[in-house]
Amino acid sequence: MAKQGGRSLVASNRKARHDYTIEDVFEAGVVLSGTEVKALRAGRASLVDGWCSVDGGEAWLEGVHIPEYAQGTWTNHAPRRKRKLLLHREEIDRLEAKTREKGQTIIPLSLYFLDGRAKVEIALARGKREYDKRQALRERQDNLEAVRAMREKRDR
Repeated sequence: MAKQGGRSLVASNRKARHDYTIEDVFEAGVVLSGTEVKALRAGRASLVDGWCSVDGGEAWLEGVHIPEYAQGTWTNHAPRRKRKLLLHREEIDRLEAKTREKGQTIIPLSLYFLDGRAKVEIALARGKREYDKRQALRERQDNLEAVRAMREKRDR
């Protein structure tokens, strides 16, 4: 687990920024069982297939894989169960209104511990099309080439 200023990262969804245009980011608490916390502290989780939904005025994290705790007994959790997110009412209402729009979704970006509490960073996002992904990659390469050229010019 990477430690960065009281925040120890458990898992991150690096592909999310490639596949989606991030419009807004929220930090939410997660309701977990004891064996889930122990599995997360061991640094095991996957956000790749995860998404969030708003149902009945509550936000839920779905599709996130937290494997069973190795030393757990019959009290172990289901790896891909639906987990409740802890957000303020205004945030939940805003997310619900935005996801009704076409193309908007809520995805998890990272899962971490902040001062001993499990948090998930979720984002309101819009899916990118294939040409958007290629354009973003081309812009990144152009910026790298420009920086390289400036460095070479400065070193002469």
